[in-house]
Amino acid sequence: MPDDDFTAAQEPGLSVRLDATWLHGILRADQIRRDTLLSLVATWADDDTRADTVLCLDALAEAVQSPREGELDGLLGAVEDAAGMDDAEVRIDLHTALRLRAELDAAIAKLARFNPAAAIRPVLLAKVPGQPERGAA
Repeated sequence: MPDDDFTAAQEPGLSVRLDATWLHGILRADQIRRDTLLSLVATWADDDTRADTVLCLDALAEAVQSPREGELDGLLGAVEDAAGMDDAEVRIDLHTALRLRAELDAAIAKLARFNPAAAIRPVLLAKVPGQPERGAA
């Protein structure tokens, strides 16, 4: 299991760590924020889309002051549409996936310290349909 400094020593821009109380995990994905800002700035720089983007951002800024139920989601969606934003995704390779799994496993072990049974990983592919039982000859 990785030590507490595993995340900081590897890639903090895409990582999992615990908060100070060890009650919540924190997923950090800087690439998503970077891509979002670049997408927003690209539409801002385009004369054809700037006006729509500014109108959507103004509406969102106004709503943030006193949001009504469900209003922010719709306005955020409008900004995303006006700015032509893609889904908030980050591609990861096998090495990164394994690193994140190790970070998650370490976080889960600590998050589950008061209920260890909740963190037990189910046996994957214990029995595949149509496959004989393990150990059967």
